[in-house]
Amino acid sequence: MQINLTKKNFAIGLVIALLAFAAGFMISTHDEDSDMMGMSGINQNTTSSTEFNAAEIHFAQMMIPHHQQAVEMSELALKNSKDSAVIELAKQIKAAQAPEIDQMKSWLTKSGFDPNAPHNMMMAGMLSDAEISKLRQSKASAFDKLFLAGMIKHHEGALQMLTMISGSTNDEVKTLSENIASTQTIEIETMKAMLAGK
Repeated sequence: MQINLTKKNFAIGLVIALLAFAAGFMISTHDEDSDMMGMSGINQNTTSSTEFNAAEIHFAQMMIPHHQQAVEMSELALKNSKDSAVIELAKQIKAAQAPEIDQMKSWLTKSGFDPNAPHNMMMAGMLSDAEISKLRQSKASAFDKLFLAGMIKHHEGALQMLTMISGSTNDEVKTLSENIASTQTIEIETMKAMLAGK
């Protein structure tokens, strides 16, 4: 009788132990799943909170110095040109591109990048140091021809660079791209007509 009772107690104890183990395993598994879900949530939030992707950041890093050169060329036109149409065009280019530089710098700042970091690449359409030097030394009609030809090339390069962000889903980036494309396409046609009349 004692033997049967002991066996019975042993069987009950074994069942309790197995149930406790199973319950512990389920809790542990649930905690791990919760941790993974939490980590997944963090990763997703980190991804979704990134306002500008790598292509958009790279575009800004390249377009900022590109725009800065256009502003520099426009400032030279205000000093060296005697043609009121060229001077007006230079004012228009400077007024459009200076705020766009500030806008793109804000993208870099928001994304943790230095907005003033130098960029050594020669972007599409940019004038060489020698070409800028020649432009700086030219005056009147000679300057106008160099300026118009150089800025046409410069604008065409900017339009080519817009392909870098053609797939952007960021509304701010898309709006800037559309503005650059629209404004500079019109200016290219205007400058071509002006150059033909020189």
